[in-house]
Formats: sequence, C-alpha cells, structure tokens
Amino acid sequence: MSKVEDIIAATKLNELINKKEESSQCKTVLWVLAIVGAVAAVAAIAYAVYCFFTPDYLEDFEEDFDDDFDDDFFNDDDQV
Repeated sequence: MSKVEDIIAATKLNELINKKEESSQCKTVLWVLAIVGAVAAVAAIAYAVYCFFTPDYLEDFEEDFDDDFDDDFFNDDDQV
C-alpha cells in the first residue's frame, strides 16, 4: 500500500505544480494587458489635452474673409 500512496501523492503534487504554472502564465498575461491598457489610457489623455489646448487656426482664417466678399459681387442696381 505504501507504493500506491506514494504514487497518488506524487500525482497530486504534480497536479498542484501544473496548476501553479498555469496560474503564473495567466498572471503574466494579465500584467501585460494591464500595462498596455495603462499606456493606452495615458496616450488618450495626452491627445485629448493636446487637442483641447491647440488653437484652431482655420477658424481665424475663415473669419477674416467673411466681411470682404459680402458686398463686392452684387450691386443694388443689378437685376436677376
């Protein structure tokens, strides 16, 4: 009986070792995904702050020409 108990104990020990290795691999993958997610979140926040503080030059460019072309093309004397 001693050999049978030794075999069972060895089998249980082997199963526990395999579970620990699988758990270790899962934790490693989880840490990698967490780091990638954190880097992506920081990049998204940095981009949002950049877009918020960057002035919109096109808006200023369009406003300069609105008043210049209102009355130049059409006269009151012209008939359509």
